[in-house]
Amino acid sequence: MNPPTDAELDALAASTGQRLLAARQMLVTAESCTGGWIAKCMTDVPGSSAWFDCGMAAYSYEAKQALLGVRPQTLEQFGAVSRETVVEMVSGALVHSGASIAVAVTGIAGPGGGSDDKPVGTVWVGWKKRGGYARAEVFHFEGDREAVRRQTVATALRGVEHLLA
Repeated sequence: MNPPTDAELDALAASTGQRLLAARQMLVTAESCTGGWIAKCMTDVPGSSAWFDCGMAAYSYEAKQALLGVRPQTLEQFGAVSRETVVEMVSGALVHSGASIAVAVTGIAGPGGGSDDKPVGTVWVGWKKRGGYARAEVFHFEGDREAVRRQTVATALRGVEHLLA
């Protein structure tokens, strides 16, 4: 599968924004491997201040702990690219924002950093509504660093739309 184009990401961000607006929900993003790309896509849409609260790009272990409340023992035991970490990221994003819906991503975009357990392209995405339970899913994307990141952004936004359906 080809990674989404800029136009496809723009259209997905616009439709996600429309759904957020219709549902009177505010979104927060907690991003590691995408480095703020989801927030950028969302805020590229005119009028996004009506449904986008904030984005946190938390790349390092220290940033994940300080900005999102990820526990050091979670990172030590499971690593940054894990279900446990993405669940704490998505939950922490809601705690540290005024948003009602959160999406979090953490993964290995490459070209290095992969392992047998977690090869390049392994990405965990988490979604959560305030007061609800976190949903987390692992994906194995193909392609170079940009392709992995583009697929991650699209998958994250599709999941937000799913939460709003």
